[in-house]
Amino acid sequence: MVSGAPAQAAPARAAHPRAAPKPAPEPAPIPLADTVRVDMVTTLGTIGLELDGKHAPITTANFLHYVDTKRFDGITFYRAMHLAWGDQPNGLVQAGLRDPRRLFAPIAHEPTTQTGLSHKAGSISMARNAPGTALADFSLLLSDMTGLDADPKATDPDLQAGYAVFGHVVSGMDLVRKIWDAPISPTLGEGIMRGQMLADPVKVLTVRRVPTGS
Repeated sequence: MVSGAPAQAAPARAAHPRAAPKPAPEPAPIPLADTVRVDMVTTLGTIGLELDGKHAPITTANFLHYVDTKRFDGITFYRAMHLAWGDQPNGLVQAGLRDPRRLFAPIAHEPTTQTGLSHKAGSISMARNAPGTALADFSLLLSDMTGLDADPKATDPDLQAGYAVFGHVVSGMDLVRKIWDAPISPTLGEGIMRGQMLADPVKVLTVRRVPTGS
């Protein structure tokens, strides 16, 4: 809006003003099933996910909110964390929505002590800062990383909370490995992310529910 613009005189015979078009309503939420299949189509191929709505309903519903409003279309896998120890491949890849204008509100944290799930190879887990700040970024694990599970005995509140697992890869782990194997930039990223950012992020074209029975 430009400030200081002169007001125009009212017309002698005012016409009925046109109502501003209303934004299209968001689709009504679909009742959450115990498990929900989702296909994530990337430039490398399709990764199939099974989300656990029974044990992690808050996190699953949040992910599906982004799916159903098509806000995951066009996001990228931008990070590949390589751990030097243990059996290889060891680490994870991370993707998410990096446009703050398209984010929904943060969700409540669902620790693994509550859900009974664990960070096993192929798991999908929410990225976050402090517990209760998760938005739309998520990780796919190449290996068992149970150190990300909640640890009630830890003195660090962050380790006590752990991260929220809410499903696993059911097809396309070879594509997850290709993303993990992609070249890393030596300069991109800040803090612990430096040296973990993909030089050429892998684009996600669409993310859609798979109809029941498919």
